[in-house]
Amino acid sequence: MRAQSPRQRPLSRPARPRVPASRARSSGPGPNRPQREPGSTRASPARAPRPEARAGPRYAERGRFLPVRRGDLAARGWDELDVLLVSGDAYADHPAFGVPLLGRVLEAEGFRVGIIAQPRWDTAEDVARLGRPRLFCGISAGCLDSMLAHYTAFRKKRSEDAYTPGGESGRRPNRACIVYSNLVRQAFPGLPVVLGGIEASLRRAAHYDFWTDSVRRSLLLDAKADLILYGMAESMIVEVARRLREGRPLAGVAGAAFVGTPPEGAEALPSYEEIQARPRALVEATLAIERQVHQGRPVLVQAHGERQVVLTPPPAPSVADLDRISELPFTRDAHPDCDRPIPGLEMVRWSVTAVRGCGGGCSFCSLALHQGRHIRSRSPESVLREVRAMAAHPAWRGSVTDVGGPTANLWGAECGADPSRCGRASCLWPVRCPHLRLRQGDYLRLLRSVGKEPGVKHVRVASGIRHDLALEDPEFATGLTAEFVGGQLKLAPEHCVGTVLRLMRKGDFALFERFLQVFGRVSAGRGREQYVVPYVMSAFPGCTMDDMRQLAAWFHQQGWQPQQLQCFVPTPGTLATAMFYAGCDADGRPIHVARTDREREDQHRLLAGDGRRAVPARPADV
Repeated sequence: MRAQSPRQRPLSRPARPRVPASRARSSGPGPNRPQREPGSTRASPARAPRPEARAGPRYAERGRFLPVRRGDLAARGWDELDVLLVSGDAYADHPAFGVPLLGRVLEAEGFRVGIIAQPRWDTAEDVARLGRPRLFCGISAGCLDSMLAHYTAFRKKRSEDAYTPGGESGRRPNRACIVYSNLVRQAFPGLPVVLGGIEASLRRAAHYDFWTDSVRRSLLLDAKADLILYGMAESMIVEVARRLREGRPLAGVAGAAFVGTPPEGAEALPSYEEIQARPRALVEATLAIERQVHQGRPVLVQAHGERQVVLTPPPAPSVADLDRISELPFTRDAHPDCDRPIPGLEMVRWSVTAVRGCGGGCSFCSLALHQGRHIRSRSPESVLREVRAMAAHPAWRGSVTDVGGPTANLWGAECGADPSRCGRASCLWPVRCPHLRLRQGDYLRLLRSVGKEPGVKHVRVASGIRHDLALEDPEFATGLTAEFVGGQLKLAPEHCVGTVLRLMRKGDFALFERFLQVFGRVSAGRGREQYVVPYVMSAFPGCTMDDMRQLAAWFHQQGWQPQQLQCFVPTPGTLATAMFYAGCDADGRPIHVARTDREREDQHRLLAGDGRRAVPARPADV
């Protein structure tokens, strides 16, 4: 199942928590280890259950959404569901929200689907209110990992949740997939439970858990679920529904994790116990999973004691499917039960996801393990049809806020090689692969076509772009800067020190400086006051205090104070997290790791200063 939107990178990156770390591999407490998860809660926030929907004008509005209450089922003439979906997010019927998207995909295939959004977790009443589904229950923590959604960079409880009405915090539990799975089993004993979304995807194998400073088993075992669907799971969830409808087993579904007997020829990963005993084994396992996602082979298996967790390769990507699912009848509205706006929806409501996947393969980024490095681009015709549908919406005001994805200027890029034989860790690092063909000029023409659609007044690119690729096409760099930057352009140099950039799989910092010159020159020539907002990171594995001083010195020379500074947090599944845990790089060479709270805070403070809001440079200063 899917949780994270393919174009949520600009939204999630600034909010991405960076948390101070401790160092201990044993299960017992250490000097910096919390005795329990920070701010952990045992009960749902107090809120009264909403009344059942009633007939009338209000219900006509509800009828545009998938059922969430018994009255919605009755209005459709249904006596039961085929599939129940449970989400840690509020219900926003938009293609950037994973659970509603999967619901629309299943609906289009003829299945009866209902959604339970942000159920209380001290009672099973909410998850049970639509009745027992005929086939299975799908569970996602939401568009963000529940632990990352709850805590700031320095282990403080967040006061807001962008995926909840009014930005209210505390409407989803810690480790939501486990909690929701327990509720579903309590409400519907014996019902198949399928996990998905970013929280489940990155925990499909044994992983390092920063919050407890320990290695945890596959989430499949801790949640006692039947299956994990990882990545963008539209085709896989339909396959699951069909198999259960026909009485066929789930073992062997593509892009899945399950407990069972591996097929002949499966490749063994280091076991859960081996990773506990030999930290470098986590690096080896992570690299093997990266290769599987990119190459589409082989089947992997990981022992957890006497049980075997089997990981099947993802299905082949399909551009036709991406066009089709993007044009399903989304209302682009919050469900009427939401009494306040959903901040996360408001940020993406008038955006278009034009591309999925990212060839960068940055070591700290979950995209390589979730969406993968294969670029899937929607056809121009499909993008324009979605824009026309948006322009017909009663709330439309004329601005397309984004036409992009994880990396906007990779739209249309194609690989001329055989991915199953590709041994590269990144399509763009240390230099762009010669087999990767770019179409940045076509992307620029697509943006201009969107701007010519009736009712469209403005078109902007809010997604991040690869500045190193933009420099390869001066016409694109000029056109983007002159026509489609809405005041700020997000770029991610991440650091300026070569050794740190190598560990991150990021390009030469000199390319960022060259792009700044192009951006400043074009902006000044067009009389536009607009800014580059660079994303940078502190306390990355391999980064020292001297490295951070060099980065701070660069910002000081520019007269800038960083506006988007994140302190590295080891999120499950990424290579950077494995390096943090093992204390070595991908080749096994020892590296410095900022493990204590004090050193992480010191590195961060070198750039954060007194915490004042940054003032980006004007174009003339670039």
